[in-house]
Amino acid sequence: MPVIEIGLVLYPGAQQAAVLGLTDLFRVANRMALSRLQQSEPPLRVTHWQQATSDATAVRIFDSGSNAPSVLSALILPPTLNEPVGADEISSLTAWLRERHTDGVALGSVCAGAFPLAATGLMAGRKMTTHWTHAELLQQRYPDVHVDADHLIIDDGDVMTAGGLMAWTDLGLKLVDRLLGPTIMIETARMLLVDPPGREQRYQGFDTVPDERSQRPAISDRPVRALVNEAR
Repeated sequence: MPVIEIGLVLYPGAQQAAVLGLTDLFRVANRMALSRLQQSEPPLRVTHWQQATSDATAVRIFDSGSNAPSVLSALILPPTLNEPVGADEISSLTAWLRERHTDGVALGSVCAGAFPLAATGLMAGRKMTTHWTHAELLQQRYPDVHVDADHLIIDDGDVMTAGGLMAWTDLGLKLVDRLLGPTIMIETARMLLVDPPGREQRYQGFDTVPDERSQRPAISDRPVRALVNEAR
């Protein structure tokens, strides 16, 4: 099996926890795959890409692999805890992303990573998701994009978008499923103790119930438990 490269794009403000979490998720997937495949080289190579300056070409700043040849198959735009990045701030980066997409590289985004993805222009007339708190702003900035924040993940083949801030686990497992198969994906999810992709972004699931002691609404977790059971 040829080595498959997955790149994580460290655009300005990209959340380091998601970058490192995805790196570890793919590392676990490699371990699961090596236990089944008769090869010495891990099937996934994880790289981090970053620009030295806003007008520079993105380059690898981290590489989990050896010198074995690999094919760049996907680039992922992580979330950010800052305000979503504006198109004018990353024009050089979005041009680079368009070039990679033309080369056949699949693009993915998590949460507010949808904004740099939409800024490429590749999502015009297509459906994508983002965190529900960003959906209105994303639609305002990119009116030609069909924003559907009810879905936690939308897999459109060459583009994959995930909604929630922690939905990098869903997108990462979805890529493992695509690249290494469902068995490796399930084993990776089991090792990480996370649900396989399939849940939805139903933020309306939090109900309030009266708290007689404080006369203030209290959060009920019953809808959350129900959603977890549905996902299983």
